[in-house]
Amino acid sequence: MAVPSTHQAMARATAFLFVPATRPERIAKALASGAGAVVVDLEDAVAPDEKAAARTAMLAAVKALDPVQRARLLVRTNAVGTPWHSDDVAAVAACVALGLAGAMLAKAESSVALAAVAQALGPQGLLVPLVESNAGLDALDALAQAPQVVRLAFGHLDFQVDLGLECAADEAELLPVRLALVRASRRAGLAAPVDGVTTATDDLARLAEDTARSRRMGFGGKLCIHPAQVAPVQAAFAPDPAALAWARRVLDEAPAHGGAVFRLDGRMVDAPVLALAARLLARAGDQPTAV
Repeated sequence: MAVPSTHQAMARATAFLFVPATRPERIAKALASGAGAVVVDLEDAVAPDEKAAARTAMLAAVKALDPVQRARLLVRTNAVGTPWHSDDVAAVAACVALGLAGAMLAKAESSVALAAVAQALGPQGLLVPLVESNAGLDALDALAQAPQVVRLAFGHLDFQVDLGLECAADEAELLPVRLALVRASRRAGLAAPVDGVTTATDDLARLAEDTARSRRMGFGGKLCIHPAQVAPVQAAFAPDPAALAWARRVLDEAPAHGGAVFRLDGRMVDAPVLALAARLLARAGDQPTAV
């Protein structure tokens, strides 16, 4: 089997696990969790007076990893306009030169700013804009179509703060926003977006409900804040074995009908069903192996 490119791996990843840049010893442990992507956080997890030290520690930790591990790493930078953004981007660029996948950009609101980061990282540096504000929502299409963007991600907690929302547990208030991210990703030809975190790290029922909602809404992954969340998230996004077997049978049977509608197991199979079967099989390889 061919080894997927870094772009393909990030597009297929379902669990994105955050690690504070101040705890570089946790990076290897996070990678060993099997998460498709590990996000080293220079933003919320790092106090202002620790930013410089965190960058230095991150670079040292990245140098100690092997190339396969580096390719599964992103770094969340501080937002454009903060005192730390430029230094963060320079640090990520140094890591990208070593094989790190790219950057997750906090509070992304401008395609011009994304283009500047893309230029600084070089053509191999991938970008994951984190939509966390009303301005980010307004700029969704421009963000999704910016250079080197591989996926959109939703920072739903900061988004609620920005708009003064007080969401119920089911977050029904955010359904239109989630749909907007899915639609913008589709228009730009991106992989399905990545949904926000579940803050209750010891509530697996809440995690299951949140992840099931994400999948129903058309998301393809979820941000995680604890290693224990990785396996449940990946299981929730993994194609069901029975559904995969059905999809293989559908696609195996289709050529015999020359593009015409047919029936299989009492179910009509037409063009949309064929497309669904192909998509299920394409997702079958989306779970990474722990390194």
